[in-house]
Amino acid sequence: MSGSGKRGTAKPRTKAAAPKRAIPASAAPVDAPEYGPALAVPSQAAPQPAAAPVLAAVPVPAAPPGLAHLPLPLLVLPMGLGGLGLAWREAAELLGAPSVIGGALLLLTALVWLVVVVGQVLRTLRYPDAMLAELRHPVRVAFAAAPTIGLMILAGAVWPHAPGFGAGLWCVAVALHLVVAMLLLRRVLAGRGEAAMLAPPLLIPFVGNILAPVFGVRMGFLDASWMMFGVGTLLWLAVFPLLLYRLVAGPPLPFAMRPSVAIFVAPPAVGALALAALVGDTHGVALAFTGVALLVAAAVLSLAGELARVPFSLSWWGVTFPSAAFAIMLMGLGFHPVFGWLALALNTWLTGWVAWRTLRAARSGVFLRPEAH
Repeated sequence: MSGSGKRGTAKPRTKAAAPKRAIPASAAPVDAPEYGPALAVPSQAAPQPAAAPVLAAVPVPAAPPGLAHLPLPLLVLPMGLGGLGLAWREAAELLGAPSVIGGALLLLTALVWLVVVVGQVLRTLRYPDAMLAELRHPVRVAFAAAPTIGLMILAGAVWPHAPGFGAGLWCVAVALHLVVAMLLLRRVLAGRGEAAMLAPPLLIPFVGNILAPVFGVRMGFLDASWMMFGVGTLLWLAVFPLLLYRLVAGPPLPFAMRPSVAIFVAPPAVGALALAALVGDTHGVALAFTGVALLVAAAVLSLAGELARVPFSLSWWGVTFPSAAFAIMLMGLGFHPVFGWLALALNTWLTGWVAWRTLRAARSGVFLRPEAH
């Protein structure tokens, strides 16, 4: 009935369309890869939802396939390879493994470090806007700290053969890592942080400092090592609860990023080794960190079936360095050799598989093409 009281043909009422909500450009679907090109082909039986651009928050200048698209997360390769090299070197000292394996892996680490770092430097010089876009990304920016951790590993590898050069390399690596961590902390304190930053790779810049004492103590940098241990431990205790909160309250990690939860194993495992070096004792407080590492490692291992269903992407490098740190912890803190061999075998298999898949992707040119959106 109309308001005038006149009868007429009743018009069907149409339901007003609900207003569409504007989606922020920075918001990405749950299964969108956040820090690496997806290298797996989606199954036809289970089509994947359309993914938003990985760098949707920042306009990326259009560029033809080439160096402009080189992913920043490739900088983690020396961490994984170097960790495996250190694990085999530890096995040579404590378990009687051939020393040539660790030496060869550490030499390979140095070559890979040069390749990926020089590649990113050239990319920065030729395509500065593309690099700035990645550095503004809330997740990818964390990988800017990976080369400094790789440099710490190389310093520890070189020091037994060239103590002066190794010590100088350690000083450079520690100073650069502190600069990267400070700049990222400055970004947070200035109010320019984002909730999307709460992802496991955030532990690389903030907690990577905890690795410094593992090598610094034997080089004679005891005071500096204690300070680096304090910085890394404090930031770990601050960031880790926030990461757990995100996993509980959401949003969930993108499907392709789930292997990166293995990064949670690294801080307590490396912390145990650092404390053993600092206090000269593998008991006491070092065992407290060891207990945490064992608990987290058991939880991650229990997820092996679920993680095995995640297609390969660069996020799989997140399992390499933590598994190496865990193996070195078991060997260095006096666990039964069987456990050390088992952990070393797992670390070797994981790193070998991830490196092989990465090499296949590199040969196909995936890393030089625009990411699939």
